[in-house]
Amino acid sequence: MFPEGTGPAPDPAGSHFERRIRSFQPRRSRVTTGQADALKRLWPKWGLDIDGQCTLDLAELFGSDCPVVLEIGFGMGEATAQMAAADPGTGILAVDVHTPGQGNLLNLADRNGLSNIRVANGDAIILLREMLPPASLDGLRVYFPDPWPKTRHHKRRIIQPEFLTLAATRLKPGALIHCATDWEPYAEQMLEVLTAHPDFENTQEDGGYTPRPAFRPRTRFEGQGLDKGHVVHDLLFRRMQPETAGPGETTGPGEPGDTAAPGKTARTGEPPTAP
Repeated sequence: MFPEGTGPAPDPAGSHFERRIRSFQPRRSRVTTGQADALKRLWPKWGLDIDGQCTLDLAELFGSDCPVVLEIGFGMGEATAQMAAADPGTGILAVDVHTPGQGNLLNLADRNGLSNIRVANGDAIILLREMLPPASLDGLRVYFPDPWPKTRHHKRRIIQPEFLTLAATRLKPGALIHCATDWEPYAEQMLEVLTAHPDFENTQEDGGYTPRPAFRPRTRFEGQGLDKGHVVHDLLFRRMQPETAGPGETTGPGEPGDTAAPGKTARTGEPPTAP
């Protein structure tokens, strides 16, 4: 659909990385004229493909003093745009594989003057593992991920111990991971694996779910679920201070302190102007 460099690539990582069980599946739907126009105009400025071939410089993407939150799966981007507007001093690196949603979010950002959004196309695991430096994120948001309700598909759910271990290496101490789902069995699994993980602690003293924070807008998708009688659960956990390696010890691969940086530095777009 888009000439190289002018829009999201259909398979940005290609065959560079091992095949694994995916936590997402591409959704095919028609790209509107407005979405296609936004992608062609704004992708070179605010978009990036997750090819796993370079390390992103978040200071160049968003500005040197801008904290950055990673959002995995933003749908059509309405909630992302609202959060960006409410907190212009925070950069949002929003990841999805849905082309109409990518175009819609770019259009919303452009129309509302939101220079603190960058849209990433591809696999969030490759982004975390290959393209983000250790301790570079100030937060992680995973709102309404695919619940994969069938038992045989539970292994595809993104909130798993291995994912949390990877995410912990990219989050600064004190950073928040915020999950939300309207699928109660998945909420129970999220709470179980987050509670058991040694790198995170629940912000709720009772060890349970948190009331929906005011900064997370109620989405259209969420409203549809509530109309059907679904119960939405929010989970808010904090990245704990990692233990310092003792004499003769080293940090594990990909953990803060690991000096092996994959690839070269990448730059996409210009730093945002002050709001």
